[in-house]
Amino acid sequence: MSTPTWSLRRVHALDDAQIDELADVLIDCVEGGASVSFMHPLPRDRAAAFWRRVGQDVAAGERALLVAKDARGLCGTVQLVFDQPENQLHRADLSKLLVHRRARRQGLGEALMRAAEATARECGKTLLVLDTANDEAERLYERLGWERVGVIPGYALLPHGGLCGTTVYYRNLGE
Repeated sequence: MSTPTWSLRRVHALDDAQIDELADVLIDCVEGGASVSFMHPLPRDRAAAFWRRVGQDVAAGERALLVAKDARGLCGTVQLVFDQPENQLHRADLSKLLVHRRARRQGLGEALMRAAEATARECGKTLLVLDTANDEAERLYERLGWERVGVIPGYALLPHGGLCGTTVYYRNLGE
């Protein structure tokens, strides 16, 4: 296997340049049809505002943020949401696995998922939960050992319009 053309790391604070690059990744994913809570066209100011809020949660320890960087800048990211009710502190929600279209098909999604699982373990989490509306992501999650719970039909709108279902998964990290 060839050496990846990107590097991964966890960030504990976001600066303006990182927010701008993460906005680029988010906008690219939405333009490409990813159902990730935003509609197309996604204005840059809305994308940047989202990442500023994420940065606040990261700084407060309520969220872990992992990013991938290639020669052109940030190209992928994933989050772990630690801010859970007091009876669910053993778990985290895995959120916003985003890979820029220029960096796809290089193993980056899998690397981000494995890094997120390792980070969750390091932070004492034993259960992860996620949902997706993407068939390719479903194949990735199942290949990595995530358990499919089921599909909720008509869950959200696709960025270019039309309803889509979401598939819910969990991963027991104690296995």
